[in-house]
Amino acid sequence: MRKLLLLLLVLTLSAFAAAPKKTTKQKAKTPPPPVAVAPAEFTHPMALLLKDLSQGGTRQVTFRATAVGTRFFFEEKAGVTVYRFTSGKYTKETFLRGSTLARAVKQYDGRV
Repeated sequence: MRKLLLLLLVLTLSAFAAAPKKTTKQKAKTPPPPVAVAPAEFTHPMALLLKDLSQGGTRQVTFRATAVGTRFFFEEKAGVTVYRFTSGKYTKETFLRGSTLARAVKQYDGRV
């Protein structure tokens, strides 16, 4: 009988010791470090475009862009500029004021 009680006591204590401890304070997860997205090299016209967009570094610029088929979509706060690839370069086709990148791509989906 003593052996059975001793075994039961050992099993109970080991179960409590193995249970995860409850913490009252959650540790805040640190965000991952920022990832550099700048390309290793780009053309001089692209450098001039970025300089002009940021007004010589005095304005922070945030934009999104994508290309589908023969069109290039450039989204900024004011809307989306749509460019069409002709004669070896992208030329401005239209500006969709207040539009988003997803809506502009959907609007031009299937057009040649």
